[in-house]
Amino acid sequence: MSKALSLPVLILHSLPLSTDAAVFEESEMGVLTQVRAVEADLDRLHRSHRTLAVRSLVEALQALESAPEPIVFNLVEGFTGDTEGAQLIPAIAGSFGKSYTGNDTAALLRTLDKWETNSILARSGLPVPPAIRVPQGATCPSRLPFPGPYIVKPAASDASEGIDFDSVAPRTGPRLATAVRRVHAQIRQDALIEKLIGRRELNAALMEINGKPQVLAVAEIDFTAFAAHQPAIIDYAAKWQKNTFTYDHTPRVYPPHIPRRLLREVEQIALRAWEVMRCRDYARVDFRLDENLKPFILEVNANPDISPDSGFSCSVRDAGFQHVDFVRFLLANAQRRQPRPKKRPSANKTSILDAGAPQIRRLEPSDRDSILLLLEATRFFRPDEIEVAREVLDNCLEKGPGGHYQSFVATLDQRPVGWACIGPTPCTLGTFDVYWIAVDPAAQGRGVGRILMQAAEQLMRERDGRVSVVETSGRPQYESTRAFYRRLDYQEVAQLADFYAPGDDKVILLKNIGLSSVSDRV
Repeated sequence: MSKALSLPVLILHSLPLSTDAAVFEESEMGVLTQVRAVEADLDRLHRSHRTLAVRSLVEALQALESAPEPIVFNLVEGFTGDTEGAQLIPAIAGSFGKSYTGNDTAALLRTLDKWETNSILARSGLPVPPAIRVPQGATCPSRLPFPGPYIVKPAASDASEGIDFDSVAPRTGPRLATAVRRVHAQIRQDALIEKLIGRRELNAALMEINGKPQVLAVAEIDFTAFAAHQPAIIDYAAKWQKNTFTYDHTPRVYPPHIPRRLLREVEQIALRAWEVMRCRDYARVDFRLDENLKPFILEVNANPDISPDSGFSCSVRDAGFQHVDFVRFLLANAQRRQPRPKKRPSANKTSILDAGAPQIRRLEPSDRDSILLLLEATRFFRPDEIEVAREVLDNCLEKGPGGHYQSFVATLDQRPVGWACIGPTPCTLGTFDVYWIAVDPAAQGRGVGRILMQAAEQLMRERDGRVSVVETSGRPQYESTRAFYRRLDYQEVAQLADFYAPGDDKVILLKNIGLSSVSDRV
């Protein structure tokens, strides 16, 4: 066995809640079944491995910082009271120079938010059911822009948590309003009201093999045992609660009883959804078929359940593989992604806090992934905003200093800890926009943001800039951001109500950065 194939593996998983505290006990405990299956597969592959359970993001950070294993098998699914924390595990593992199995943090965050997934897929031209989001505290609309029947889901949960027959309403009215209130009260999340499409459901399982995603199999959920008045849905009981009607009467059918042309279409849409959501390693794309057999994407499930009896594992077997083959593919993918060893910092520079003064330089290709991780770590930006940042970074790297976007990176001990991006405002003379500025939370308070802005304003002046414009949110959590700009002599000149979203105003700040008179130029 080669040295590369013998690298030890850390199986990192979330610790289920105790049975008296768990709202969804069965899905909470399901992670342990996955852990046991992976442990058995690693034994068959003769891979050295260690298993570690973590109860919080802080515990995970501490564990990954000290773990000697270079590869992390990521089975962290969620932490108590922290919906998004588990999605940050890949970013943390990567920051410590470890490769990991499954999707990266950006993909996990995007796909966790069902509303965001629906919006991204729709903007990419892929078919999705019409839907609206009802924020916590808001009431269910009495009218909707699309007809029923409707299904109400928690906006950021998986494993069908919070979904049962009472989640379905044929029309607007008390039943729909009750379903929305239940999500708000019990799950403490925004509610997603979605048009319930047809009575047929398909699952497409995808896996990355030798660097390319492949559709392993497409399965259909058999709802023929359901009476006409029963919603044909996969609810929580169907996935987790044995000896219930939906668990016992929702078998998977391979292949689905659909025309070959439609099967090919579903496969191509699934691959396109994988690409749009920037998945990797493995994912499952769920579909509904309307009465005309038109497919609609319900959701993209990054890092789905890989228990031996899960739908994904059944698809692995239908494709001719064993569970151990799937695990071997994941390890091979992680091995290929393993970063090159980095030079150890000197004894007197063991962390950001020990580093010297921030240094400013132009953006380099090697900075791209670090900047994206930095943006995610701030917890200020939505997944769609991170996606825009990715496109801006790619444009900066492609166009260089001659492009519209100009990017700077702040480093501490040669590590990127801040990013700023500016550009001339179209159709103006001497006005510049500050498009992005972000600082690693671990480096805040060290003057990184101020130095970035000084470098940005200097470049504006060199290009005959007169005015620097900043646009930011009016939400309370952004008060520190607005105060930062005020300390740099930016003045708030306008506030546009509900610009970004209901209750989320746009605040516009300006600073005169030009020379005060003609005589100053000579």
